[in-house]
Amino acid sequence: MTVGEAVKKRILQLCAENDLSINKLCTISGVTQSTVNNIVSGRNNSATVATVKKLCDGLEMSVRDFFDDPLFDSLEQEIK
Repeated sequence: MTVGEAVKKRILQLCAENDLSINKLCTISGVTQSTVNNIVSGRNNSATVATVKKLCDGLEMSVRDFFDDPLFDSLEQEIK
């Protein structure tokens, strides 16, 4: 799994855990709907750390907690 795929899955996982729609996540985090839609649809596989931080702020969690998930344990090599 690539880091982009893991970030996408983690966002969807956190929305489900917090009973949030993507639209609500965008509202509480201040990230545009198009940005989050591009991440979760797979059109954007390189979400910035700043975007992840804003999403975390909206979810009231740390960036460390965002990445502290088994999804990020076995990522593919990005340099090919």
